[in-house]
Amino acid sequence: MNTPTLTATAAAPAAARIVEDYFGAPIRTLLSWVDPCARELADVLRSDPLTRAKLDAVVAPYASRTLGDADAPVYGAGFIAAIDLLADARGHLAWWQGAERRKLVLASQTVNKEHIDYSELEWYRMPMSTLQPHVAGPYVDYLCSDEYTITIAVPAVADGRALGVAGLDLLVAEVERELTPRFAALGAQVTLTNGVGRVVVSTDPRCATGDSVRGSRLADLPRVSCEGVALDVIVEHL
Repeated sequence: MNTPTLTATAAAPAAARIVEDYFGAPIRTLLSWVDPCARELADVLRSDPLTRAKLDAVVAPYASRTLGDADAPVYGAGFIAAIDLLADARGHLAWWQGAERRKLVLASQTVNKEHIDYSELEWYRMPMSTLQPHVAGPYVDYLCSDEYTITIAVPAVADGRALGVAGLDLLVAEVERELTPRFAALGAQVTLTNGVGRVVVSTDPRCATGDSVRGSRLADLPRVSCEGVALDVIVEHL
Protein backbone atom coordinates (compact mmCIF):
# COMPACT_ATOMS: atom_id res chain seq x y z
CA MET A 1 0.00 0.00 0.00
CA ASN A 2 1.36 3.45 -0.90
CA THR A 3 1.77 5.98 1.90
CA PRO A 4 -0.66 8.87 1.34
CA THR A 5 1.01 12.20 0.64
CA LEU A 6 -0.17 15.71 1.39
CA THR A 7 -0.77 18.52 -1.05
CA ALA A 8 1.78 21.33 -0.93
CA THR A 9 -0.84 23.50 0.80
CA ALA A 10 -1.32 20.93 3.56
CA ALA A 11 2.35 19.91 3.73
CA ALA A 12 3.61 23.42 4.52
CA PRO A 13 1.93 23.79 7.93
CA ALA A 14 2.76 20.14 8.68
CA ALA A 15 6.44 20.85 7.95
CA ALA A 16 6.29 23.96 10.15
CA ARG A 17 4.93 21.89 13.03
CA ILE A 18 7.79 19.40 12.61
CA VAL A 19 10.28 22.26 12.90
CA GLU A 20 8.48 23.82 15.87
CA ASP A 21 8.43 20.51 17.74
CA TYR A 22 12.05 19.71 16.88
CA PHE A 23 13.56 23.02 17.96
CA GLY A 24 11.03 23.60 20.72
CA ALA A 25 12.53 20.79 22.81
CA PRO A 26 16.06 22.27 23.13
CA ILE A 27 14.59 25.74 23.69
CA ARG A 28 12.56 24.34 26.59
CA THR A 29 15.71 22.68 27.94
CA LEU A 30 17.50 26.03 28.07
CA LEU A 31 14.48 27.80 29.54
CA SER A 32 14.30 25.17 32.28
CA TRP A 33 17.62 26.28 33.76
CA VAL A 34 18.45 29.78 32.59
CA ASP A 35 16.56 31.52 35.42
CA PRO A 36 18.04 29.52 38.32
CA CYS A 37 21.48 29.87 36.73
CA ALA A 38 21.00 33.65 36.46
CA ARG A 39 19.93 33.81 40.11
CA GLU A 40 23.05 31.92 41.20
CA LEU A 41 25.23 34.32 39.23
CA ALA A 42 23.40 37.31 40.70
CA ASP A 43 24.00 35.92 44.20
CA VAL A 44 27.73 35.78 43.50
CA LEU A 45 27.74 39.31 42.12
CA ARG A 46 26.10 40.68 45.28
CA SER A 47 28.93 39.45 47.47
CA ASP A 48 32.05 38.96 45.33
CA PRO A 49 33.52 39.83 41.95
CA LEU A 50 32.38 37.29 39.34
CA THR A 51 35.36 35.64 37.65
CA ARG A 52 35.70 33.14 34.82
CA ALA A 53 36.34 30.31 37.29
CA LYS A 54 33.25 31.17 39.35
CA LEU A 55 31.12 31.41 36.22
CA ASP A 56 32.37 28.03 35.02
CA ALA A 57 31.56 26.44 38.38
CA VAL A 58 27.98 27.70 38.31
CA VAL A 59 27.34 26.78 34.68
CA ALA A 60 29.01 23.35 34.53
CA PRO A 61 26.12 21.25 35.95
CA TYR A 62 23.57 22.99 33.75
CA ALA A 63 25.71 22.45 30.64
CA SER A 64 26.18 18.79 31.54
CA ARG A 65 22.43 18.32 31.85
CA THR A 66 21.89 19.96 28.46
CA LEU A 67 24.52 17.80 26.75
CA GLY A 68 22.62 14.77 28.03
CA ASP A 69 19.33 15.95 26.49
CA ALA A 70 17.93 12.93 24.65
CA ASP A 71 15.40 15.03 22.71
CA ALA A 72 18.02 16.75 20.52
CA PRO A 73 21.54 15.96 19.25
CA VAL A 74 23.21 18.66 21.35
CA TYR A 75 26.90 19.08 20.46
CA GLY A 76 27.82 21.91 22.81
CA ALA A 77 26.22 23.84 25.65
CA GLY A 78 26.98 26.51 28.20
CA PHE A 79 26.81 30.21 28.95
CA ILE A 80 28.18 33.32 27.25
CA ALA A 81 28.83 36.14 29.70
CA ALA A 82 27.66 39.67 29.00
CA ILE A 83 30.47 41.96 27.91
CA ASP A 84 32.28 43.44 30.95
CA LEU A 85 30.28 41.33 33.41
CA LEU A 86 33.35 39.55 34.76
CA ALA A 87 36.12 40.97 36.90
CA ASP A 88 38.95 39.17 35.13
CA ALA A 89 37.91 39.21 31.45
CA ARG A 90 35.92 41.36 29.06
CA GLY A 91 34.02 38.28 27.85
CA HIS A 92 33.96 34.56 28.44
CA LEU A 93 32.35 31.38 27.09
CA ALA A 94 31.69 28.82 29.81
CA TRP A 95 31.22 26.03 27.28
CA TRP A 96 31.43 22.23 27.06
CA GLN A 97 31.12 20.16 23.91
CA GLY A 98 31.56 16.86 22.13
CA ALA A 99 30.97 13.29 23.17
CA GLU A 100 33.58 13.68 25.94
CA ARG A 101 31.92 16.92 27.14
CA ARG A 102 35.25 18.71 27.10
CA LYS A 103 35.58 22.23 28.44
CA LEU A 104 36.22 24.69 25.61
CA VAL A 105 39.49 26.55 26.22
CA LEU A 106 39.80 29.18 23.52
CA ALA A 107 43.31 30.21 24.53
CA SER A 108 44.56 26.77 23.49
CA GLN A 109 43.17 27.16 20.00
CA THR A 110 44.92 28.71 17.04
CA VAL A 111 44.38 32.19 15.54
CA ASN A 112 43.85 33.81 18.95
CA LYS A 113 40.24 32.75 19.26
CA GLU A 114 40.13 34.03 22.83
CA HIS A 115 40.31 37.58 21.44
CA ILE A 116 37.30 37.22 19.12
CA ASP A 117 34.61 39.78 19.99
CA TYR A 118 31.32 37.91 20.05
CA SER A 119 29.21 40.96 20.98
CA GLU A 120 27.98 41.42 17.38
CA LEU A 121 27.47 37.75 16.58
CA GLU A 122 23.82 36.85 15.97
CA TRP A 123 23.59 34.14 18.63
CA TYR A 124 24.64 36.66 21.30
CA ARG A 125 23.34 39.95 19.94
CA MET A 126 19.74 38.90 19.22
CA PRO A 127 18.78 37.34 22.57
CA MET A 128 20.58 40.13 24.42
CA SER A 129 18.74 42.85 22.49
CA THR A 130 15.29 41.23 22.27
CA LEU A 131 15.38 39.29 25.57
CA GLN A 132 13.75 36.42 23.65
CA PRO A 133 15.02 32.96 22.64
CA HIS A 134 16.74 32.94 19.26
CA VAL A 135 17.79 30.32 16.71
CA ALA A 136 20.90 31.40 14.79
CA GLY A 137 22.43 29.73 11.77
CA PRO A 138 23.42 27.89 9.79
CA TYR A 139 26.96 29.22 10.04
CA VAL A 140 30.45 27.76 10.24
CA ASP A 141 31.30 27.90 13.94
CA TYR A 142 34.95 28.95 13.98
CA LEU A 143 34.89 29.43 17.76
CA CYS A 144 33.88 25.90 18.71
CA SER A 145 33.26 23.09 16.23
CA ASP A 146 34.53 24.46 12.87
CA GLU A 147 31.41 22.86 11.36
CA TYR A 148 28.06 24.08 10.06
CA THR A 149 26.15 24.82 13.24
CA ILE A 150 22.84 26.07 14.57
CA THR A 151 23.00 27.86 17.90
CA ILE A 152 19.96 28.24 20.14
CA ALA A 153 20.33 30.93 22.80
CA VAL A 154 18.11 32.41 25.50
CA PRO A 155 18.80 35.52 27.60
CA ALA A 156 19.75 35.26 31.27
CA VAL A 157 18.29 38.10 33.32
CA ALA A 158 18.43 38.71 37.08
CA ASP A 159 17.80 41.83 39.14
CA GLY A 160 16.77 43.61 35.96
CA ARG A 161 20.17 43.05 34.35
CA ALA A 162 21.05 40.91 31.33
CA LEU A 163 23.93 38.72 32.51
CA GLY A 164 24.49 36.93 29.20
CA VAL A 165 22.92 34.07 27.30
CA ALA A 166 22.52 30.36 27.88
CA GLY A 167 23.03 28.43 24.69
CA LEU A 168 23.47 25.14 22.91
CA ASP A 169 24.83 24.05 19.55
CA LEU A 170 23.32 21.59 17.11
CA LEU A 171 25.47 20.41 14.21
CA VAL A 172 23.61 20.89 10.94
CA ALA A 173 24.67 17.41 9.79
CA GLU A 174 22.79 15.89 12.74
CA VAL A 175 19.78 18.16 12.26
CA GLU A 176 19.67 17.16 8.59
CA ARG A 177 19.88 13.46 9.47
CA GLU A 178 16.91 13.77 11.82
CA LEU A 179 14.69 16.23 9.93
CA THR A 180 15.11 15.03 6.33
CA PRO A 181 13.15 11.75 6.71
CA ARG A 182 10.38 13.56 8.58
CA PHE A 183 10.09 16.08 5.77
CA ALA A 184 10.30 13.38 3.09
CA ALA A 185 7.37 11.54 4.68
CA LEU A 186 5.15 14.50 3.79
CA GLY A 187 5.48 13.64 0.09
CA ALA A 188 6.73 17.09 -0.87
CA GLN A 189 10.07 18.85 -1.22
CA VAL A 190 10.68 20.82 1.95
CA THR A 191 13.34 23.48 2.38
CA LEU A 192 13.97 24.98 5.81
CA THR A 193 15.43 28.50 5.72
CA ASN A 194 16.57 31.04 8.27
CA GLY A 195 15.38 34.62 8.56
CA VAL A 196 17.64 35.91 5.78
CA GLY A 197 16.66 33.17 3.35
CA ARG A 198 19.60 30.80 3.69
CA VAL A 199 18.99 27.07 3.54
CA VAL A 200 19.30 25.15 6.79
CA VAL A 201 18.28 21.72 5.49
CA SER A 202 16.33 20.60 2.43
CA THR A 203 14.98 17.44 0.85
CA ASP A 204 15.70 19.06 -2.53
CA PRO A 205 19.09 17.78 -3.78
CA ARG A 206 19.58 21.06 -5.62
CA CYS A 207 19.67 22.96 -2.29
CA ALA A 208 22.71 22.86 -0.02
CA THR A 209 23.13 24.18 3.50
CA GLY A 210 24.03 27.86 3.38
CA ASP A 211 22.60 28.48 -0.11
CA SER A 212 20.54 31.64 -0.50
CA VAL A 213 17.04 31.22 -1.91
CA ARG A 214 17.10 34.79 -3.21
CA GLY A 215 17.06 34.83 -6.98
CA SER A 216 16.18 31.12 -7.14
CA ARG A 217 12.90 29.48 -8.07
CA LEU A 218 12.19 29.10 -4.34
CA ALA A 219 12.09 32.86 -3.89
CA ASP A 220 8.70 33.02 -5.60
CA LEU A 221 7.13 30.28 -3.47
CA PRO A 222 5.21 30.98 -0.25
CA ARG A 223 7.07 30.71 3.03
CA VAL A 224 5.42 29.46 6.18
CA SER A 225 6.86 30.79 9.43
CA CYS A 226 7.67 28.37 12.23
CA GLU A 227 6.32 29.80 15.44
CA GLY A 228 8.86 30.58 18.13
CA VAL A 229 11.99 29.59 16.19
CA ALA A 230 12.53 32.34 13.56
CA LEU A 231 12.72 29.81 10.72
CA ASP A 232 10.59 29.33 7.59
CA VAL A 233 9.62 26.38 5.44
CA ILE A 234 9.18 26.42 1.67
CA VAL A 235 7.28 23.48 0.21
CA GLU A 236 7.08 22.25 -3.39
CA HIS A 237 4.75 19.47 -4.40
CA LEU A 238 6.53 16.54 -6.02
